[in-house]
Amino acid sequence: MKAASFTALTGTALVLIYTALISSADGITKLLAGGYAAPQLYAVSGGLVALFCVIANRISPAPGGLRTTQPRAMAVRAVATVVAGAAFFYAFRLLPFAEVFIFIGLMPLVAGLMSGPILRERVAPRVWIALAAGFVGVLCLFPEGLTAVTLGHAVAFLACISGTLSMVMARYVGRREANSLALVFYPNLLNMIVMAIALPFVFRPMPLGDLGLAVAYAGLLFGARWLLVVALRLLPAYTATPLMNLQFVWMVIIGAAFFGEVPGAHIFLGAAVVVASGSYLVYEQFAAQRVRRAPPMARSVMPPAE
Repeated sequence: MKAASFTALTGTALVLIYTALISSADGITKLLAGGYAAPQLYAVSGGLVALFCVIANRISPAPGGLRTTQPRAMAVRAVATVVAGAAFFYAFRLLPFAEVFIFIGLMPLVAGLMSGPILRERVAPRVWIALAAGFVGVLCLFPEGLTAVTLGHAVAFLACISGTLSMVMARYVGRREANSLALVFYPNLLNMIVMAIALPFVFRPMPLGDLGLAVAYAGLLFGARWLLVVALRLLPAYTATPLMNLQFVWMVIIGAAFFGEVPGAHIFLGAAVVVASGSYLVYEQFAAQRVRRAPPMARSVMPPAE
C-alpha cells in the first residue's frame, strides 16, 4: 500500500512540475506566435528536442536505445503531437492566453472517453460524475453561450482532442516498453520533418533574441514532455490530466505579467469547479489503490452456533 501511494504521489508531483514547464513554454509560444508561422518555431524546437533526446540517451543509455517495439502506437502519438502543437500555436494567436485553458480543462473528459477503448481502463461512475462536474466548470468559461464560439475556439478544440490522444497513446506505449525517451524523440522528430517541409514558404529571419526564445522553448518542452511520459506510467490518464489544471494559475500569472490579460470572474469560477473536479480524481486514485491492496478480512474462527 505504501509503495502504491508513493507511486501515485510521485506521478502527481511530476505532473505538477510539468504544468510549470509547459506553461512557460506556452508563454514563449504566444510571444512568438504573433510574428512567425508555426512551422518556423516547431521545425527548430522539434529538431532541438530530438537532439536533446539523443544526447540524453548517450549520457544515460536507455534499454533499447531510442528504438520502439510499438511502431503503430508510436506513429499515432507522433501524428497527434504534431497536430496538437500546430493547433495550440494558432489557438494562442487567436485567443487570450487564459482562455485556452477552457480546452485544457476539457482534456480530462476526453481522456476519460479515450481510456476505455484504447487503454481498457474501467472508469468508475463516481469518476464520471467528477468529470462531468469539470465539464460544467468549463462551460462557465463561456458566459455568452455558443454564440461566442470563434475559429480560435474550434482550433483550440482540435488541439484538445489531438493533445489528449497523444497523452493517452503515451500511456499505452509506456505500459509496453520502458524507454520514455523514445516517446519524446519520435513525435519531435516527426514535428521537425513535417514543419521543415513547410518552412521555406513561411520563413522569416529571426533576431538573436527570438532565436534564443525558440531554444528556451525547446528546452522547456523537452523537460515537460519527458516528465509527462514518466508520470503517465504512474497515473491513469483521466487522473493525470485534471492535475494539469494547475496550468490555469500559471497562465493567469503569465498572461497578466507579459500580455496584460486579466481574466473575468466567470473564468475564475469555472476554473475553481474544474480544479475541484481534478482534486477529487486525485483522491479517487489514492482510494482505489488502497482498496486494491487492502488485505482480506480475517475469517472468524468461532464455531457455528448449534
